[in-house]
Amino acid sequence: MEGLHQLEIIILLLAAVLALTAIAQKISIPYPIFLVLGGLVLGVVPGLPTVTLHPDLVFLVFLPPILWAAAYFTSFREFRQNLRPISLLAVGLVLATSAAVAFVAHALLPGIGWAEAIALGAIVSPPDAVSATAIGKRLRIPRRVVTILEGESLVNDATALVLYRAAVGAAVSGSFALGATLLDFLFAGLAGVAIGISVSWLMRWALCATEDGSIHIGTTLLGPYIAWVLAESVHASAVLACVAGGLHLRRYFSSAVAPATRLQARAVWELLVFILNGVIFILIGLQLGALRDAVPAGQFGPILVAGASVSATAILVRLLWVPLAALIPRWVSPALRRRDPMPPWSGIFLVSWTGMRGIVTLAAALALPVTTHAGVPFPFRSEIILISFTVILATLVLQGLSLPPIIHLLRIKEDQGLEQEEILAREHAATAALNRLDQVGSENWATSEQVERVRLGYSRRLERFSTSHLQRDNGADGVHEIVQRLQHETLTAERMSLIALRNEGTISDEVLHRLEQELDAAAVHLGIGERRTGSS
Repeated sequence: MEGLHQLEIIILLLAAVLALTAIAQKISIPYPIFLVLGGLVLGVVPGLPTVTLHPDLVFLVFLPPILWAAAYFTSFREFRQNLRPISLLAVGLVLATSAAVAFVAHALLPGIGWAEAIALGAIVSPPDAVSATAIGKRLRIPRRVVTILEGESLVNDATALVLYRAAVGAAVSGSFALGATLLDFLFAGLAGVAIGISVSWLMRWALCATEDGSIHIGTTLLGPYIAWVLAESVHASAVLACVAGGLHLRRYFSSAVAPATRLQARAVWELLVFILNGVIFILIGLQLGALRDAVPAGQFGPILVAGASVSATAILVRLLWVPLAALIPRWVSPALRRRDPMPPWSGIFLVSWTGMRGIVTLAAALALPVTTHAGVPFPFRSEIILISFTVILATLVLQGLSLPPIIHLLRIKEDQGLEQEEILAREHAATAALNRLDQVGSENWATSEQVERVRLGYSRRLERFSTSHLQRDNGADGVHEIVQRLQHETLTAERMSLIALRNEGTISDEVLHRLEQELDAAAVHLGIGERRTGSS
């Protein structure tokens, strides 16, 4: 009956996620924020069971696919181009925030040791990949801002978790070795990336070894968990393993599976990520009841005050760090200033203000050990967990809700670079298809009438740079096999030309995703959706 009870709770959570998300869309509030608020309300409803979030559940079940998907849909070109600001935020800002928070916590919480204070700083320092992706993209903010925020949130967990483990180890054992910590950081990063890329290569081989679309989709779902478990088993960064794997697999997924499989996989992944995100955010809100019961009587108020101070510290450090990180490198290097001029201050402020914490912060806090090696309770464990929860609420709700009016006041407009790249890509793809038709005409496996029938559609598309799905032959005999082969050849030529543009850095992955989805839909519509690139 216990299992049935848990199943009922899961069904209730899923129903709440769907209902609250629908309401959030109606009132134009980012759904992660509304789900957290809804979870807070549900957490204080009398009679409802207390839902306790287990950290292992978050780290093993929720994070791998979410990180993998976020990396998969991150443009590698933009990520590489913005590696400097991403690194300054993902490493430098995490360390600076951890140090500042540790000083504040040491001053506000009498008796807390430096190891526990640094552990708190490491817990609350990294903005969350889930929050950045779920909120940032829905506000249509400039592409470079989104790239920097997503890139930071994908990488900063590795820095924070290495520092967290070192601080917790010092608190538990009573000793700390700086050299060992630096070596652990270097090993965790390099080994994590290597494992992620290796898993991606294995997945690519598995995708090419079978024609079954269901197996392809299942392989993509299994990959993140394999990368996570392998990295954890050798004490490497599981976060970087999933990020590296997702980024790497995207480079080859377009040519490894059939169009119909890509469409199905995208639908499956979008639904999975939506459900996982929704459940995570509502679970964050539901933790208030359990955390309130764990705090000693009379300490709830003072701890909330300390949490507000830590939240203000984390926000202030980011507001100071981001402008300095943008200004100082350009002041030191005139070459960098010429190559990459100072971005507008509106964009800098937007990056400074967008630092929502989320599920990684809460999971790391809940994962604190209960006792030390000496057998005594872990110092200030309940206080650290509640302060971390306060920082999540302060940053996610305060900063998340304020983003739309701030964007409006700053008059920030979405750049049109993607639209220009899309026009270029459409012209290039249609031209590639017409060139392939010219080659087919000399191969003598299709008549000139059949070639011209397909050519007409591409000529019209080239004229107006719009997607015009090729129509089926409505004659008595249906679409002839040769015409289908022509359509497959031309769609394949379009796809490969787009991939080449992406690999050259001419267009971004986002443009490739958009146009590739249209090509896949066209292939399914024409009845050739099961044919992979390179097959006839």
